[in-house]
Amino acid sequence: MIVVGAHLRAEVADRPLAYRLLEAMHQWIGQHLALMDVPLAPVVCSDIWYMNHEELQRRPTISLGGPGVNALSAYWTQKLSPAVVRDDQLLIQLDPEFVDLRVCLWGMNHQRTIEALDYFLEHYLDSYLRAVATQVEPQEG
Repeated sequence: MIVVGAHLRAEVADRPLAYRLLEAMHQWIGQHLALMDVPLAPVVCSDIWYMNHEELQRRPTISLGGPGVNALSAYWTQKLSPAVVRDDQLLIQLDPEFVDLRVCLWGMNHQRTIEALDYFLEHYLDSYLRAVATQVEPQEG
């Protein structure tokens, strides 16, 4: 899951970034099909949809956009450890060992959020998707 805020600013600024991330994921998936134990089908959705559907919350998820416009980021800001903090302007929260497959990316403004996404794509996307692709599928029920 790639989650963006339902706030108008998030729809205008963060949703296009989410589709950029989605495209990078699709490219990675296409190059690594043999590695996967589970089918990967990333989806972009709003924070409201995600937070109101418990079954989605068991899936690997990247929250994109700051806590002022994304309720999931606001919630995870208090729950996830920071992996990258740059000048108190950019924050990437994730488990660097990718046991926990929740990620939160945001900056203090749109440009900083772009920088957070760029950093994640360059430094973490491959490791994150390898962890997602080899995960044990959660049991339904």
